[in-house]
Amino acid sequence: MLRAAHTDQHPPALTANTRSFAALRQPHYGSFLLGNMLAMMADNIEHVISYWVVFEQFRSPALGGFAVIAHWVPYLLFSVHVGALADRIDPRRIIQAGMLLFMAVSVAWGLLIYTGLLQPWHAAILLVLHGVAGVLWLTPGQMLVHNLVGAELLPSAVRLGATGRYLGMVAGPAVGAGLLYAFGPALGIIVNALIYLPMLWWLHRSTRRTPPSHATHAGNAKPQRAIRGLGDIIDTARSIAGNPTIVAMMLLAGGASLLIGNAYQAQMPGFAHDLGHDHADLSYGMLLGADAAGALIAGFVLESRGLLQPRVRTAFILAMLWCCALGSFALVSASTQALAYAAALALLFAAGFLELSFNSMAQTLVQLNAPAESRGRVIGLYAMVALGLRAFAGITVGLGGTLVGIHWSLALSALALLIITAIVFTTQGGARRT
Repeated sequence: MLRAAHTDQHPPALTANTRSFAALRQPHYGSFLLGNMLAMMADNIEHVISYWVVFEQFRSPALGGFAVIAHWVPYLLFSVHVGALADRIDPRRIIQAGMLLFMAVSVAWGLLIYTGLLQPWHAAILLVLHGVAGVLWLTPGQMLVHNLVGAELLPSAVRLGATGRYLGMVAGPAVGAGLLYAFGPALGIIVNALIYLPMLWWLHRSTRRTPPSHATHAGNAKPQRAIRGLGDIIDTARSIAGNPTIVAMMLLAGGASLLIGNAYQAQMPGFAHDLGHDHADLSYGMLLGADAAGALIAGFVLESRGLLQPRVRTAFILAMLWCCALGSFALVSASTQALAYAAALALLFAAGFLELSFNSMAQTLVQLNAPAESRGRVIGLYAMVALGLRAFAGITVGLGGTLVGIHWSLALSALALLIITAIVFTTQGGARRT
């Protein structure tokens, strides 16, 4: 049986669980984590192959920019609505729909590439559908984690889940390049569709053996509130307005997403060039690898030691340190190339470590404090601000880079976020003591 999450009307008291990899002691979670990691790897493989094909066939910067927008805007538009749906029906069914849509998009890419019929408008539609599939996967997946492990093991489960996603993100480009080389883009991306099958199969077996997740909510009645449009977003925001912990984490995640997000990664070739490394391609890969490696190490180290239990104060401090690390990276000078490059790698490693730490902590605190009857909507609202607003980070870091250069653009964005975070930190007195 799926273990029921804590569903009292008041937020559950946080019980520190410092056992190493505690969530893996729950028998269902390990299989879910593996399937999730493979799905993330397949997601990134599709990016590698589809972006390469789009570049090779159309050489369109506009379509490349649209790919970023198409990835994040669905989170902005649909996360709360998908969360509301997950409040009403078994979230596993929604995730299944997401996996099937991922597979259909991969197969469609393959067929259009193989037949030579791919046009820019085909690519645009497939990029949007891929983003929608991500929304159908993410928010219900977070709800399912809560139901699988319960409140006590949730911090461990969220952190392990974030670590698994980073593993998938790191492995995806390497496997994608291998598939591209071994099979070519058409067959390679169709083969990629098969990587979603383990997750789809686990969800199928899980739904056959256990009752719907909402039925495990400690006897709570199934929510009957209708799913509406903008009203859902407004009502959900109003419902959490009196919870200082959730409000603080929403502001923290939204600010980080809007001002920085992951937009600096798209500028990494420029940073590599400006650092004066002799091999720009290698230095680019190493800079991206340092950021991802920091996140992976954070997941393993913090989980193995049971460190940094979720606290609002801790999340804010970690986020401010993240701003300092990224701002310092942006201002590294190439005057002494060897030292500058080593410093850049160290700062990006620290940024990756801090980003996973505060993001997983913020997500955990939101899920722990969300009311049981509207948990899906609240998680959806968090996804909307934490992921959907990344669609606009390209303006602050990317467009700003054309005006003042990418170094000052990232540094000023990090400084602005640091100031805003410090203001929220000092004004959210009630939440800060959590």
